[in-house]
Amino acid sequence: MNIVIVDDDNLVSLSLKTILEASPDVTIAGMGCCGAEAVTLYDTIQPDILLMDIQMKGMSGLEAGAKILEKYPDAKILLLTTFNDDEYIIKALHLGVKGYILKQNFTSILPALLAVYNGQTVFGDAVIEKIPNLMRQSTNPDVFKQYHLTQKELDIIERVANGRNNKEIAHDLFLSEGTVRNYLSTILEKLELRDRTQLAVFYYRRLRR
Repeated sequence: MNIVIVDDDNLVSLSLKTILEASPDVTIAGMGCCGAEAVTLYDTIQPDILLMDIQMKGMSGLEAGAKILEKYPDAKILLLTTFNDDEYIIKALHLGVKGYILKQNFTSILPALLAVYNGQTVFGDAVIEKIPNLMRQSTNPDVFKQYHLTQKELDIIERVANGRNNKEIAHDLFLSEGTVRNYLSTILEKLELRDRTQLAVFYYRRLRR
């Protein structure tokens, strides 16, 4: 897979390049140091994945991501940052990036890239821990009406997004676990999603709109 790395810290970029190129599955197709370069590099190379920092001089990674995704809606962008910041997480989810992981956990970067390349959405453990609390701050289930979801399906989606397992959801809603599984299968089919993680992200992206 072809990767473009964009980070304003040259040492970080070179370290990432060294680590990732040790894998036979990875080719570093380009490197940049700011959001504007990220946009240009994506236009020129159209890599499999853009691995990009968030906070950079001039155009930020979030701003660059918005420009890229506006032109290339299927672009796979994995944000790599030192900032486990609520506002950044919210904006990243709203943009539709494929992942948000922290630089501190270098060992997770290659597995995250492989997961994104294979169509998954990836968030670091520290980010995942924040999502339920952020979600409870503001919810707007009305946005799901266009998907023809029932109120029961909405109730299940909300509980999945808040980290409840099937047994807990069944207890909450006075259903059997088998019924919850059937509901989830129907929900995932309606929304054309693969799994619970994608369902939670789907739900969260529509908060505060």
